Order: sequence, then C-alpha cells, then structure tokens
Amino acid sequence: MEPEPDQPTAAAGGDHRKHLAMLERLSKRSSSSVGAPPSDSSDASPVEAFLSRFAGAKLAAESALSACRSSSPEDDAAASLAAAAAAIDDIDRLIAEASHALPPYELRAALATAADLRAAHRVATSELRPKKSFSFRNKSRNLKNPPRDHVTTASPQQPPPPEQPKPSLDAILPGFGFRGRNGATLVKDLRVSNDKDGDFTLADLVSCEVYLKGKCRALYIHKLRDCRVFVGAVLGSVLIEDVEGCIFVMAAHQIRIHEARVTDFYLRVRSRPIIEDCSGVRFAPYVLNYEGIEEDLKDSGLEEETGNWANVDDFKWLKAVQSPNWCLVPEEERLQTVNISEVHEQEDDS
Repeated sequence: MEPEPDQPTAAAGGDHRKHLAMLERLSKRSSSSVGAPPSDSSDASPVEAFLSRFAGAKLAAESALSACRSSSPEDDAAASLAAAAAAIDDIDRLIAEASHALPPYELRAALATAADLRAAHRVATSELRPKKSFSFRNKSRNLKNPPRDHVTTASPQQPPPPEQPKPSLDAILPGFGFRGRNGATLVKDLRVSNDKDGDFTLADLVSCEVYLKGKCRALYIHKLRDCRVFVGAVLGSVLIEDVEGCIFVMAAHQIRIHEARVTDFYLRVRSRPIIEDCSGVRFAPYVLNYEGIEEDLKDSGLEEETGNWANVDDFKWLKAVQSPNWCLVPEEERLQTVNISEVHEQEDDS
C-alpha cells in the first residue's frame, strides 16, 4: 500500500524535532557537566553515556572546523583540515561503537550530525585550499598596471577568471586505497600492510573487482560503477556514496548508503543498514570466505550473525510502510559462498 503524500513530510518533521530535542539534551549535559565532580560511568545507561561522550566529540569537531575557517593565508591549512577530519572520524567511530545500543531516533540524529560535520569539512576543504593564489595574483596585477590618466577610454572587458579547481578526492576522502581505475583487479591484504587497521578508500572505479582481506578501521566508497567489492571486516563504519550496478560483500559495525542505484549488498552488520536517496538496492546475508576470516571477524566483534542485513532503514521513509527503494535478493538469485583465499595481492596494486 502506498503512503499518503503527506506522510514522508510528517516523518521528516518528526525526525527533525527529535534531532533538535537530542541536541538540546546534549547542550544541557555539556553545560551542567562543567565544574561538576566526575561521576561513575557505571551509573549511567549506555544511551546516557553515549550522549555525554557524543557532546564532547561534537564540540571538539566544531572547534576544529572553526579553526579551519579562521585560518589566515599564512597558516598551515593542511594541518587544520587534518585535525578537523580526525575529530569527525572520532565521531564516526563513537557512533559505530554505540550503534547497536542506541534507539533509532538517537542513532538517526547522531548520524545526521556527523553528516553535517562531514559536509562542513568538505566545504572548508574546497574554500581553504584553492583560492589563495588567485586573490594574490589579481592584487599584484592591479598594482603593476595602475591607470595612466583619467581621460583614457575604458579598457576592454577582462576575460573571466579561470575556474577554481575542485578539491581532489585525496583531500576529501581519508585513508589510503584504490582510486581512479578502470577494468582492474585490485587486491590488498590488510593483514600484512604497513597501513593495517587504518582507513581505506575506494573512489572513481569502473568495472573493477576489489578484494580486501583482513580488517580496516573505516571504509569510504565513492563513485563506483559496475564493480564487485569483497571486504573482510571493518572495525567501525562504512560510508558508501554514488554507486551503480555494483555488488558489495562486506562485514561492518555500521553501514550507511547514499545515492546507490541497482546494487546488491551482501552484509553482516551490527546495526541496521541505513539508506538514503537510493533506488533498486537489494540485500542478502554475508557470503565471503578466505583463510583466517573467522579470526578477523572475531577480532572486529563481527563473529555473530545478527540478521540486521534484512532490517534496512530508509532514512526518508516511514517505518510503518515498506520502502519501495529496497528489497531482499531472492534466494535463487543469491551468490553462494565466495572464497577468495587464492586471490593474491599484486605489486602494482599497492
């Protein structure tokens, strides 16, 4: 049964009010905790403990972003941006650790706050890095060519300034990884990598097969087309944006999916997967296998199957009504166990 036209708006309004209420509670907790003696954390519920820690992490991230905005041209922009990114990563890890214990509206509000902070960081990156040289170059050109007299005719109209370069994906997406490949087989064994347990990024890939053995702290996926991605274990969260015609097999504590189209996800996840602005996405249980995967999953707290792969939360859709944007992969169409034990890393993929 299709929802009434005003139902999504009502749901969005309700979520917004809950978000505001949560932020108000965070503000009160932060102000009341100043000057108060430390309390025993065992007396607080898991949700209360999360709200307290989240308030401090949010304040740290906002302070770091404020420092980025106030940076002068002589300041080290890269250091300011890196500090802000680290603070936002701390928030992502905090949410991932507590996601299985949070009520849905608290989780939604925390995720929305983290997304807003990440968007603010991207804006700061695009504003802080590329614009400096153009402003100084224009000033120096004006000083070298002052008007010769007040009677001369107006000079021809100057051509528009060159388009500002967009920040690179390396500046926006953290961690090492695979970027800008077409038709490649990309393999990384994180168990023997110098960057193991760090952040990993997959970006701008077309018709690629990606195999990640071992575990990483967080996984960022951006702009993939017609790819097959197999991932061992993610200690924290997975953020997927702008993918189409892909297959993902991965295990993580938290998975957020934005702008995915006609894509299948084979998941093991501690909290409910969250989708937003997606269409034609399907879900099924995790089917990856390789030598040592049981140990990787256990070390990451993902050894148990929770069944949450089938409990998908469409961010903009009422829970009382089945979202038309996702469904389960029919059993007869599901992948069987995928064993990648014999897939080995190649030198040119590092």
